[in-house]
Amino acid sequence: MKNLMLRGVVVGPVQTNCYFLKNKETQEILIVDPGAEPDRIIQALFSLEGKPAGILLTHGHFDHIEAAKELQQHYQIPVYAAAKEEKILQDTALNLSVGWSGKPCSVKADTYLEDGEVFTLGGFEIRMILSPGHTEGSCCYWLPEEQVCLTGDTIFCGSCGRTDLPTGSMRQMKESLHKVLELLPEETELFPGHGEQTDAAFEKMHNPYL
Repeated sequence: MKNLMLRGVVVGPVQTNCYFLKNKETQEILIVDPGAEPDRIIQALFSLEGKPAGILLTHGHFDHIEAAKELQQHYQIPVYAAAKEEKILQDTALNLSVGWSGKPCSVKADTYLEDGEVFTLGGFEIRMILSPGHTEGSCCYWLPEEQVCLTGDTIFCGSCGRTDLPTGSMRQMKESLHKVLELLPEETELFPGHGEQTDAAFEKMHNPYL
């Protein structure tokens, strides 16, 4: 991690990893999957002594987006997501916020990304990798220069996200696992939406869903 300081907090009832990517040169911070507890996230960001610059959403389920709108408004920063996830982000039934959390929530992204799109945010060059399976618009965010990939609920340590929820598909999940892990160099560190971090080399060797 050349210019990246990566920190995070675990938030909400589903124990979602919310990550903070701080650029050590520009002091800008990206927020990944702010799934709940906005006040706690704001407090954690304050302690990092940087400037929030954007929010990255790996997919639209409530446990990854519940605090996004409040942070978007609080810091006046843009939200990024895959274009194919737009409907889920805004549909409270599809994003499970009605049935599971009891608190309907929706998010409108400022920028919707296409598969493979490369963009610069917070001083980082980021490539969005569309990885359907958990949802049709699930994605990973790869920072090649920092050798880091945020995998959301696509790749877990030795596993993958569930595929029995709306728009999920085990066939697509297996295709996405092959696609992502064939693309990433083995030394890439993987930071999933739940559970512990892993790396591409380990998953290529040991993930049973490949």
